[in-house]
Amino acid sequence: MGRLIRPTWGTGPDTIEAPDLLESSGTQPGRGWIVIVFNNEKNTYDEVIEILLRATGCDIQEAYIETWEIDHLGQSVVHQADRPECDRAAKVIATIGIRVEVQRDE
Repeated sequence: MGRLIRPTWGTGPDTIEAPDLLESSGTQPGRGWIVIVFNNEKNTYDEVIEILLRATGCDIQEAYIETWEIDHLGQSVVHQADRPECDRAAKVIATIGIRVEVQRDE
């Protein structure tokens, strides 16, 4: 599977530390639907972070952590809500050409 291109900001691409994944999600279980974003070789960290901020309304730390998960784990749940809200967020995220799916939260 491809990897997201490393960010050009910060301390450099070889010294990025893994974020604290235990504090990663501002989403709440039991909302019915989830948005999953998948890794690719096209989008940069900055592009993914920016689109997550716009699409989900999360803060910069959450967007970074979810982007890290996409890069290192191959995918990340980036939003939980009802179906119309997840469809809206997924449509926004897809505008940058990244694969995104909406699934029932089980």
